Amino acid sequence: MEANVTTAKRLGLATVALISLGGSAAYYATMMAMQGYSVPRSGLSYLVLGLIAALTALVLLAFWRSVQRSVRAVSSQLENMTRTRQIGLVMADGADEIAQITRPLNEFLTATRTQIEQLRGENRELQIQSRIAAAEKHHTEAIIFSISDAVLVTNRFDELILANEAAEKLLGFRLASSLRKNIDRIISDGTLVRLVRETRSHGRNFTRRVVEHSIDQKGTPKTFSVTLSCVVTDNEEVSGVVAVLHDITREKEIAKMKTDFVSNVSHELKTPLASIKAYIEMLIDGEAEDKKTQREFYDIIASETDRLHRLIENILNISRIESGVVKVVREPISLTGVVKQVLDVARPQAKQKNLQLVDRLAPVYYQVEADHDMIYQAVMNLVSNAIKYTPEGGSVTVSVTVDERRGVVVCDVSDTGAGIPADDLPHIFDKFYRVRANNKLAKGTGLGLTLVKHIVETVHDGKMSVTSETGKGSTFSFEMPLLV
Repeated sequence: MEANVTTAKRLGLATVALISLGGSAAYYATMMAMQGYSVPRSGLSYLVLGLIAALTALVLLAFWRSVQRSVRAVSSQLENMTRTRQIGLVMADGADEIAQITRPLNEFLTATRTQIEQLRGENRELQIQSRIAAAEKHHTEAIIFSISDAVLVTNRFDELILANEAAEKLLGFRLASSLRKNIDRIISDGTLVRLVRETRSHGRNFTRRVVEHSIDQKGTPKTFSVTLSCVVTDNEEVSGVVAVLHDITREKEIAKMKTDFVSNVSHELKTPLASIKAYIEMLIDGEAEDKKTQREFYDIIASETDRLHRLIENILNISRIESGVVKVVREPISLTGVVKQVLDVARPQAKQKNLQLVDRLAPVYYQVEADHDMIYQAVMNLVSNAIKYTPEGGSVTVSVTVDERRGVVVCDVSDTGAGIPADDLPHIFDKFYRVRANNKLAKGTGLGLTLVKHIVETVHDGKMSVTSETGKGSTFSFEMPLLV
């Protein structure tokens, strides 16, 4: 086993050696004197002292250089660690005091390196988790930003932490300048703010609730289905609220339209059925005693039956078009040719009322791509309405023109009837809508114009319009793309 020879031990050994050397010199001088040799005492003393001093200096110099080498080696290694930022072991030669210092230093450096490596590992794991969390956050934000419904997310202090563009537009704020602000400073709708706070304060009791709420948007009230959900942590604590506002205005309108439609259909079906039933009962009871009265009753029953048939047909046709199940046979047809067919059928009806039926038609070679039977029905409805609501002695004009610059064929049906009041014009194509002022002139189903608009616009991508002036008549027009 190697002995631990420190600097102090070396100096001790050197001192013993020098003393032994001095003693040896003194002994030598004494022996020489005893044998009769003449030895100057002062010279001998100086010689011994000089020799001891020289040897001492040499020993100290050797020891100093040894210590200096060890210190420089340790210092160089520490400087290298500082420069490279890498912790290693300090290597020291021998077993002197420097080596004794480096041993605990190396133990400390080893423990420090182990701890740093452990911290680096933990840091890498935290960075990975941070990247995963950031990716999940970005993914969540991307989903929220892509939702068409308005979405708000608040924390447990009712501060806004996330919102999409739909919410910004609906509630009038900018997310960038509103983050971490209390929602009552951002949202002017007090009811919505109250709903968010109630949901958060009730916690898990209101994990999810749906409320119908109206919001005024640019002067137009809109109805929203507000779904509020609590964000619950693993500790079952409420950390915030997510509010989703879905615009159900159109759904409410459709629901109302369906209700109104069913109500109107029931009413419209009842009217002819009640009339038919009444006249049949009178015939059964023998109230029509002569053939002339019986004939009148039969004509009324036939007329109401035709009206009922038209009503049912129109309802079915409109429903087929709206649901997209109608069969459309598109083919090149001449709109002028279709109008001529309609006029041939309508002339006897116009003649009965002493009406002048005028046509101004473009050449037949101008064609459109359309379903012949549907276009025929649309033109027939317009011409029949014009004849029906034009007093005797008036005129009905049907024209077909071509606008090559715009690439459309235009059909106009004009009459000299009573016209349509301005208040009624916006609703003239609504289902079951009838102009009250014209009810005395003729009875209708209130579906004919609705069907025409659906045929032109929904099925054939055309455009339907009407112009009218009370007392001067009306002009119904539709245009369709010209087939090149």
